[in-house]
Amino acid sequence: MSDKSRYIKPDKDEINKQFEEYYKTKDPKLREKLIEEHMYLVDILSNKYVNKGIEKDDLYQVASVGLIYAVDRFNPEKGYAFSSFATPTIMGELKRYFRDKGWVIRVPRRIQNLYKKINNAKKTLPQILQRTPTIKDISDYLGEDEETILETIEASKVYSPQSLDSEFEIQRGENKLNLSDIVGEEDKNFESIDLNDMITKSIDRLNDLEKDILNLRYYEGWTQVAIAQKLDISQMTVSRIEKKINQKFSIEFNKIK
Repeated sequence: MSDKSRYIKPDKDEINKQFEEYYKTKDPKLREKLIEEHMYLVDILSNKYVNKGIEKDDLYQVASVGLIYAVDRFNPEKGYAFSSFATPTIMGELKRYFRDKGWVIRVPRRIQNLYKKINNAKKTLPQILQRTPTIKDISDYLGEDEETILETIEASKVYSPQSLDSEFEIQRGENKLNLSDIVGEEDKNFESIDLNDMITKSIDRLNDLEKDILNLRYYEGWTQVAIAQKLDISQMTVSRIEKKINQKFSIEFNKIK
């Protein structure tokens, strides 16, 4: 009997069993193993926020913290997969980090400087023109095109975001409403539409070997060693192909950012 035929395929519930054991024992070595086995989630989810004003390393660290929280908080007795619990936990940490860093957007220095010039122009031009300056007046005065002036004014709004506690009076004498009462609520399933579409497109980009490794590694929870034995290839090859899979997923993630 060959080594390959002697290999016993891991039970599909092995991951849950590991979590059940950790849930009871809080074994630090098992905790470390579970975190390591799910670091692919950190890589995929942190890539979604690359090029949005925060360094990739910072995003990776924040997502890693989210994964650790997910491992520590996951209750396997609830009956759902760990990835279903970990994904919103990690995303929550990333979004919270962006919020704490200041309204997600970091305005480029050039826009910041131009905004200061626009403000100065708004003070100077009324004295010269004896009227309120138009966008064209400001663009001519500063030597910038009108579209750039409009974009800069729009971008400047991140410096003074409207509070959700702000009150509005719809008609004179009527009760006032908070902004939070009239702002639409984000559909909880909206983000998952893009995510599911991204996963489908990413899988379509994989060849047969990559699909086999993706299924065994991330859906059935096999180790790289086990996959290498089953497919009769080296562990290094499995590792290399896994990185290529993550890169292809990252390409699709970048398209929906």
